[in-house]
Amino acid sequence: MTEHHGTGVPPGFPASPREHLSSPVTRTVLRIQYRILDAAREYLRGEGFTELLPPLLGPVTDPGGRGSKPIDVDFYGHRYKLMTSAILYKQASLLAFDRIFYIAPNVRMEPPETASTGRHLVEFHQIDVEVAGAGRDDATRLAEGLVRHAVRRVVDQLPAELEQLGRDAGAFTELLAAPFGHRTHADAVAELHAMGHPQSPDGEIDWQAEVKLSGKASGPFFVEDYPKGSRGFYDREDPDRPGTLRNFDLIAPEGYGELCSGSERESAYERIVTRMRETGENPAKYGWYLQLARDGIPASAGFGLGLERFTRYVAGLDAVWQANAYPKLAGVTSP
Repeated sequence: MTEHHGTGVPPGFPASPREHLSSPVTRTVLRIQYRILDAAREYLRGEGFTELLPPLLGPVTDPGGRGSKPIDVDFYGHRYKLMTSAILYKQASLLAFDRIFYIAPNVRMEPPETASTGRHLVEFHQIDVEVAGAGRDDATRLAEGLVRHAVRRVVDQLPAELEQLGRDAGAFTELLAAPFGHRTHADAVAELHAMGHPQSPDGEIDWQAEVKLSGKASGPFFVEDYPKGSRGFYDREDPDRPGTLRNFDLIAPEGYGELCSGSERESAYERIVTRMRETGENPAKYGWYLQLARDGIPASAGFGLGLERFTRYVAGLDAVWQANAYPKLAGVTSP
């Protein structure tokens, strides 16, 4: 399971599926993950959402970022891709229902150095949410409500499992009682510079910076208003503040870093094509999606909440691979 291909296998990574799946820790973690999924569905159903099944492959997918790349497959002589993110299909699904969510598998070829971060998997899952006619504030409200509801269900219903893992339920006191914090990307950059971290003001908050900000926080918080150029073409530019995107990340406390990313979406055909070109994407690759946009797709907002990362935070785990039944890390072969 852990054949080495150019990068170090992290400490504790299982040598076989039997070792991992028969571990009492794995079984306890997966029980917590099941309760998180059950609570997420409960919360979203209560908010009027319809669950759909996402595609696993298609002619295009989210182009990725931070060095990750999609995987190409031969689809009857055509070049298709495994889904790195269901964002384009979430927008398309709003043609059927106004409020949708997926429990979506994703596959990304991560750089080999991510194998040791404790925060990256090649194959992972997201709780993907999209709402027609919504704005960024609607999306952050939903993300906050979902996270709080899921954590409350785990704390109330699985105290023995948390105790088995050595996770103090008191770590969630602020999350359960207080509104999540909000800060702008510019404020986060200024804070990082004051801490001596050389964060670019024009780019995404890097992994080390996320850990630094997260480690200082006592509760979850949103980082909003990333600069244009730091994110994908589907994040909407604020019409009143050119160069600023109407998007966000949700950062967990205690050094666990990013759990969730989301935004308002570009929905106008002309704006999508312009943003594609600005981000270096070739519009010709996105024919089916651009035809949908030309014919009209709803304005929307949404987010993707990483299931394994969320489970890692709730369970107090050292690494995200512990929250996956068949973990796959960059450069490490596994079933």
